[in-house]
Amino acid sequence: MGSETLAQQLDYYRARAGEYDDWWIRAGRFDRGPEANAAWFAEVATLEAALERLDPRGEVLELACGTGLWTRHLVARADHVTAVDGAPEVLEINRSRTEALGPATVTYVEADLFDWQPPRHAFDLCVFAFWLSHVPDDRFASFWAMVGSALAPGGRVLFIDSKRASRSKARDHTMPAEGSEMEQRRLDDGREFEIVKRYYEPATLRAQLAALGWDCELHDTGEFFLYGIATPADESSRSVTGRR
Repeated sequence: MGSETLAQQLDYYRARAGEYDDWWIRAGRFDRGPEANAAWFAEVATLEAALERLDPRGEVLELACGTGLWTRHLVARADHVTAVDGAPEVLEINRSRTEALGPATVTYVEADLFDWQPPRHAFDLCVFAFWLSHVPDDRFASFWAMVGSALAPGGRVLFIDSKRASRSKARDHTMPAEGSEMEQRRLDDGREFEIVKRYYEPATLRAQLAALGWDCELHDTGEFFLYGIATPADESSRSVTGRR
């Protein structure tokens, strides 16, 4: 995947920062009517319940933290959150959102996730929501190697992403062809961008992760989302110098 494509993807999310949450709250072009919206919010509640059951404590790393839709849940439980994103515009929104909740221990890092390296073996949990689908196939293995290097012994990963669902999209967006790694996106002002977007089948994703040395429980919420909880398959091969 060329650097120009990844730069355009980052440009898109920088430009979209102020309207990103419309997708999550089903506003504007993302309002698909009462029935579809009700189904969406029911599945969002399933995701939030999964995070609550996971009970994120200790040191938490959030990759592609965005506008704080998940950071706000993490700060309520974690001792400390390191929130990383490449777009300064979304980091500012995230910071405002978490500050509105009261005192919270969050370290914000502006960094390109395809280049950034975390402190080794420092985190009890790594979370990324709606990011894995933006990682090109040729960077999949290196991304998971980076995630693995961040985890303390016993650390876990929670990831959340989109299923291939037309009602998830804006009314003026079209679904890409099956097997395509690229997707056209449009902003409210009409500007268009091409980004990476990969829709995973659970069995295929589980096999890809197993080949990289990860055990993964994958769950399907219904129409819109999938989420997984992953751990390194062989803890004995990992350094024991991290946090306990």
